[in-house]
Amino acid sequence: MSSSSSNNSSKNRVMVTGGAGFIGSHTVVELIGAGYEPIIVDDFSNSQRSVLEGLEAILGRKIPCHAIDCNDTDALRFVFESEGPIKGVIHFAAFKAVGDSVARPLAYYRNNVGSLISLMEAMQQFDVRDLVFSSSCTVYGQPDLLPVTEETPCKPAVSPYGHTKQICESIIGDAVRAKLPLRTAVLRYFNPIGAHPSGRIGELPLGPPENLAPVITQSAAGLRDQITVFGNDYETPDGTNIRDYIHVVDLALAHVKSLQWLDSQDTAPMREVFNLGVGSGSSVLEVIAAFERASGMSLQYSVGERRAGDAEKIYANVDKAERMLHWKAERSMEEAMRDAWNWQLALARE
Repeated sequence: MSSSSSNNSSKNRVMVTGGAGFIGSHTVVELIGAGYEPIIVDDFSNSQRSVLEGLEAILGRKIPCHAIDCNDTDALRFVFESEGPIKGVIHFAAFKAVGDSVARPLAYYRNNVGSLISLMEAMQQFDVRDLVFSSSCTVYGQPDLLPVTEETPCKPAVSPYGHTKQICESIIGDAVRAKLPLRTAVLRYFNPIGAHPSGRIGELPLGPPENLAPVITQSAAGLRDQITVFGNDYETPDGTNIRDYIHVVDLALAHVKSLQWLDSQDTAPMREVFNLGVGSGSSVLEVIAAFERASGMSLQYSVGERRAGDAEKIYANVDKAERMLHWKAERSMEEAMRDAWNWQLALARE
């Protein structure tokens, strides 16, 4: 199913795989704001079609969308052919839950690795050079030193999900070494949270959420039992995991900056890696406290066993992104939790 734009000759058309997902949908909004014409490719296996309505409400227009699986190379080729010329691709489409990947490793390898190969083959055929790849801080495993820089060694991943991202990064590196005409920005995200301030789009997990923010907001809304904190015996100040939490709008803007930066480069092939975070860590209990301040509510939680695949603590050094992309996260934890809560309240009104 597709809804095509009337101007196929635009030089600013960008394919966004997984564009109906959490980060993808926010990036679509910021692409429009920067003068690009996004084309969504999403099979809706981990997103909902109502996201398209939210995007239309924010943007005042429909966005072209193809409901296809990125593992289907023929279907991808059809999109490049029918929507071209396409300037670049932002590749979000992937399974992404750490715990689920431990339980279903084969599905993660087939989907995450296979879709990148299919995409790169189609890009080659249609002479599309610019690729922004959605990676993850999980490629670092549990690092010895913090904060993590882009030069930090990648240890064996603690989950199949993290390993799929390591493999995908290796595939991109091998393609560049083979002199494929590819310019790639590999973006290693830390932990996206929040929602669009309009309350029209946000994190929308299918089934029980594994990410902390929707667990908190759903618990506060009475949609699930009290929060379970997975372990309080880590070597951290309050015993709970520490992560670098970044507002999804800041993260979306980093994708636009990456695409603009790639377009300014003369060399191909090329692969550059960037960490995307706020540059400091917050514990699970600190995130809960931030939500309580933002919402005025008091939350109940219990402590459970450690969760398989969880690293103890990790946060980013983001100097490289600031220096080369001219990007820096600007929104606070409380802003992120306020926006996440407003999104949860908007869902309740539907």
